[in-house]
Amino acid sequence: MLFGSSGIRQMFDQRLLSLAPNVGAAVAQTAKHVVLGTDSRTSKDILAHAVISGLISGGADVIYGGICPTPTVAFGAGSADAGVMITASHNPEPYNGIKLFRSDGSSYTLAQQKEIEDAVDRPVWSRWDEQGALTNGDLLTPHKEAILASVRIPEDLLVVVDCGNGAGGQITPKLFEESGSRVISVNCDPSGKFARPSEPLEKNLLHIPKLMKSVGADCAVVNDGDADRMMAFDNRGRYVDGDHLLMLFAKYLDAKQVVTTVDASMAIEEIAEVRRTPVGDSFVSEELISWGTFGGEPSGSWIFPKHSLCPDGPYAAALFAEISGEWDVAEELDSMPRYTILRDALETPHAKEILSGLGADKPTDGIRLTEENGWCLIRASGTEPKIRCTAEGKTNEEAKRMLDAGMNRIRDAVRQIKE
Repeated sequence: MLFGSSGIRQMFDQRLLSLAPNVGAAVAQTAKHVVLGTDSRTSKDILAHAVISGLISGGADVIYGGICPTPTVAFGAGSADAGVMITASHNPEPYNGIKLFRSDGSSYTLAQQKEIEDAVDRPVWSRWDEQGALTNGDLLTPHKEAILASVRIPEDLLVVVDCGNGAGGQITPKLFEESGSRVISVNCDPSGKFARPSEPLEKNLLHIPKLMKSVGADCAVVNDGDADRMMAFDNRGRYVDGDHLLMLFAKYLDAKQVVTTVDASMAIEEIAEVRRTPVGDSFVSEELISWGTFGGEPSGSWIFPKHSLCPDGPYAAALFAEISGEWDVAEELDSMPRYTILRDALETPHAKEILSGLGADKPTDGIRLTEENGWCLIRASGTEPKIRCTAEGKTNEEAKRMLDAGMNRIRDAVRQIKE
């Protein structure tokens, strides 16, 4: 299977480089005007031009935007037939990959991904006089201007911005600078060598609270490698977990219909009507095509359908700043429900077989057991030989009971395999 939950992503090597032209040619079978950008990884240029060669050879015209965030490419796809982003998102520097976007900013649907996978093995190349053309273009400015036209960033705000040496450095700090805010930029040079792990987890951002305190910052915003994710720190220098950032955005936007993933806290259901999808922002964006006014997942992917159906880290950063200028964010967060979430895992080489036996249509999507005061999610890891169990309860006891129920079901299934 070529596509994961967020595009094609793997270690950068000869296999990925050999695959890239065929992916480009497959995209060109249905998209004749394509925008393309890259994140900051050192393998970006060779992989981008490998994809471009396939696009052009397939008869597509390509506008190349250079280093820019994933949501910038997705936004630019609105003036084209498709967008192609060269990125491995929050993965470490040795990885790279390819994300594909439709003209509304949403990821290619599962059906479209299947078409690409089928076409990769039989690429169609145009004659010499039917090939497309490559031109350089500015994708950053239209995206930046659209955000500034939609979001009100207070002029008197002092914001810490950490882009992790990824593509977000091309736009996120500039949003605040051009709004008149004071900005402390950290790791905003898109060098492609990450000064911190790219995924915006609290454990990777321990330097932020100390910096905020030393400069008296009002808030902090953080992007991952391709800036499709955004996490934040409130006015007390506290990391805002993804479930509460989801609730904060929903409450501020007065979003009555929210799409999120099966691993998100049930607390969001106290704020809005909720539909859940498998883990992965592409599933959230696909659901938002037909239902919902806001969506996201606790990993930091936030989707604002009126702007784009792609998770937009710079937009989310600007909106968090707007909220910080109007609300006492720490006070709002403290007023929100907060339930216990517990996690466990069991190693087994039969993880996918067991999940299929438990009734999962797709082992890595898993199964979700729901009760009135709690739930648990059992799913096969997509990267390791293990089954993961996540449980939440309105009390510690309920969370523990749901986790035990999930783990007992896993252990029973493992015993049956061994027998």
